[in-house]
Amino acid sequence: MAIKKSELYSSLWKSCDELRGGMDASQYKDYVLVLLFVKYVSDKYAGEKYASILIPEGGSFKDMVSLKGKKDIGESINKIIAKLAEANELKGVIDVADFDNSDKLGKGKEKVDRLSNLIGIFQNESLDLSN
Repeated sequence: MAIKKSELYSSLWKSCDELRGGMDASQYKDYVLVLLFVKYVSDKYAGEKYASILIPEGGSFKDMVSLKGKKDIGESINKIIAKLAEANELKGVIDVADFDNSDKLGKGKEKVDRLSNLIGIFQNESLDLSN
């Protein structure tokens, strides 16, 4: 079932709230839109043989979900995004935000919690935006 616009807006707002305080509001998009993109293409193209976008093994949103609560979550998210970027000639496009940046995302448990919450916001949404 496709997500309603109001639900999408609510998820986007929650994700910005999660990032509040660590960075300038103009930088939220660098993180939120990348997660939204990874979630969308993972939902739409994962497992499809002739998809427009290749979802490589270890390069999906599902792989991000498996990182929730892990101390190396930021570094691992960067690796997942790098795999997706490499597989689709998107280097320098979707891999510019550093999800391991302690200055913007916090240190230690604060960063783990923030990134886990950010992933959780989109985890249960089905992002079929074709309507």
